[in-house]
Amino acid sequence: MSSRERRRKPSTARRRLVWAVVLLFVFAVGIALGQALEDSPKQGSTTTQNQTFSVPTAQSTITVTTP
Repeated sequence: MSSRERRRKPSTARRRLVWAVVLLFVFAVGIALGQALEDSPKQGSTTTQNQTFSVPTAQSTITVTTP
């Protein structure tokens, strides 16, 4: 076995380990996101209210005189 072949084996094993950790992390994030979306509260029904407001008119008279 040459020195190059010895160097490649740990690198390949390390690379596989890194990919396994990355895939496990992505899987865990996916599960957490799914749980968060499932636990969100359901939207209730919408209630609309129509009301008419009336403002009472003023009963006073204003007189303007020119000085």
